[in-house]
Amino acid sequence: MACAWVLIPIYVITISAFQGPEGVYAWPKSFWPTFSLESLEFFFSIPQVWKSALNSIYAASLTMCISLALGAPAGYAMARYDFRGKGLYRIAVLSTRAFPVALLALPLAVRFINMGIYDSVIGVAIVHSILAMPFAVLITYSLFLGIPRELEEAAWTLGCSRIEAFIYVVMPLALPSIAATAIFAFIISWNEVFAAAVLTTQNRTLPAFLMAGLNEAPLHFRFAGGFFLIVPSLIFIFIVRKYLFSMWGIANR
Repeated sequence: MACAWVLIPIYVITISAFQGPEGVYAWPKSFWPTFSLESLEFFFSIPQVWKSALNSIYAASLTMCISLALGAPAGYAMARYDFRGKGLYRIAVLSTRAFPVALLALPLAVRFINMGIYDSVIGVAIVHSILAMPFAVLITYSLFLGIPRELEEAAWTLGCSRIEAFIYVVMPLALPSIAATAIFAFIISWNEVFAAAVLTTQNRTLPAFLMAGLNEAPLHFRFAGGFFLIVPSLIFIFIVRKYLFSMWGIANR
């Protein structure tokens, strides 16, 4: 039942995207609809779609880099060192997700206007990095916790420094799961719509652009846009699924 709850909407969006306008509005729906690229051709013929898609890729790539550059060292420090307030710090990291973006939208917009980064992809990437940071910290924390500390200690006794032990011993073991974490941050940014819609007007990401024209756009355009949004997420999750399962196993130890 849980799989059906997820797969049925994806199936409906997919078959509707590969039908022409007549097939989208037809009723009753056929389980095996006629195949047509008319809706997707219409969707990709709009120049703003390509600009918004490039903005989404740019923002998601920046989010991926920022969240890993800051989150992975924090996760490593939490896994390897004991310090006062460690438990409170974990709670504080997780609690950042308790603040809804809608509550922070107006202050962020005012601050970004003052900083000169309003209506820019960089501003969107900063907000998305804040949203992805708790996941990056906690996932990498569980990841590094599952790598035995004794491996690093053995490298130290053989003449490696702490940095060399991390580069040559820890990173090769952690790299696949770190890549999965990076893609997870990419997907968070790719699918986020509210902050991108509030903080941009001309340089919108693709979800924000689609939401802005949701009421005026024809139905077959909406299905084509929905299909284009879910495809990268499905591809990335399929590629990294075994690494995600591995991380969940480490977290449950």
